[in-house]
Amino acid sequence: MSNTLAISLDKIRSDRKNPIADFDNKDAVITHFLHNNKNGVSKFFRKDAIAYTNEIIENYVSDGLIEYFTESNYKLEIFQNIEIPFVPNQKPKFKFIDLFAGIGGFRLALQNLGGKCVFSSEWDKKAQKTYRVNFGETPFGDITKERVKKYIPDDFDVLCAGFPCQAFSIAGKRGGFEDTRGTLFFDVAEIIKRKQPKAIFLENVKGLKSHDKGKTLETILNVLRNDLGYFVPDPKIVNAKDFGLPQNRERIYIVGFRKDLQISDFEYPKPIDKTVSFSDVKEKDVVETKYYLSTQYLQTLIKHKERHESKGNGFGYEIIQDDEIANAVVCGGMGRERNLVFDDRITDFTPTTKIKGKVNRNGIRKMTPREWARLQGFPDNFIIPVADASAYKQFGNSVAVPAIEATANEILKLIVE
Repeated sequence: MSNTLAISLDKIRSDRKNPIADFDNKDAVITHFLHNNKNGVSKFFRKDAIAYTNEIIENYVSDGLIEYFTESNYKLEIFQNIEIPFVPNQKPKFKFIDLFAGIGGFRLALQNLGGKCVFSSEWDKKAQKTYRVNFGETPFGDITKERVKKYIPDDFDVLCAGFPCQAFSIAGKRGGFEDTRGTLFFDVAEIIKRKQPKAIFLENVKGLKSHDKGKTLETILNVLRNDLGYFVPDPKIVNAKDFGLPQNRERIYIVGFRKDLQISDFEYPKPIDKTVSFSDVKEKDVVETKYYLSTQYLQTLIKHKERHESKGNGFGYEIIQDDEIANAVVCGGMGRERNLVFDDRITDFTPTTKIKGKVNRNGIRKMTPREWARLQGFPDNFIIPVADASAYKQFGNSVAVPAIEATANEILKLIVE
């Protein structure tokens, strides 16, 4: 019976004429219920989970299975992925929510520390797919919508959010809560205001510090400290290379604590004493030919760099040696071009994709998505179910897991008894 439905669910996701309206949101409700059906959080999903389950079954499974799902036994377990690499903690030390979740970097870090994710949200469909196959849960969609916010449970401990950076229109204003309307930070602030978690942990690009001449960060801190009443120490620029990853990736971390906890001091984690290099994450086996640059593409990169160097600019491709650390992995082609590597193990130079020219004989290739995953601290059992272009984007947008974990550990020391 479960195998029959599993096949049906695959069909639902690939069926462009899917008769289940808003299926991804309904799958989010069902999977969130499944992960929380043994704690008090289940009440936020229970009624809709049962209704949506019956609706899906009525459309895709024979009538004989309908009776299997009743309010008294709610056997929705067959909607759950049986085998996922990162199973939720059954006896968690704390609860957290994962906003702008991406592919689950925050979730992975906080689960490693004994936490239980009770709500996740991510609007990108391909990132949702990666999240689900790894954690068995579909994140809710657009967090700006009230129909999504209504599912956020009460009484969780930590709010995590890697929210996008946006400018605020604060000219001539005090730069408070109302002045952030229309930005994604406003939705984060609104959730904090409603739910009052013990702690908040926000991550953003380093440029947030100087964004709009510092006004954006100033407004964020003013909202958190004065409007929402949280103790927020000065934000910290944290580099992934200081936490065991061979990547020069700087991001700004903002943490905060509810004032009634009477926390007045917080220290970000100190860098660990560990020397790492690209060789630590390099593929052990020969890499597929498709990752090697064509001769024409390589010449284009060389000429592009030469033009910029003649003007005194430092732009252009870069080749990372095995004993060096990578540049930051970011979205877009430049993130890959500034992280090329030498790998002369290739023996078959037959192109496997349409390229102009031939496969270069210098052993110059792009890093693979798995190497990018390792640069961000994702373990090798993390499943990559999407095409390479999407995988590069997802890991480029993600957080450096060990740096997040080290910082979260310092937070938990203050809020978890």
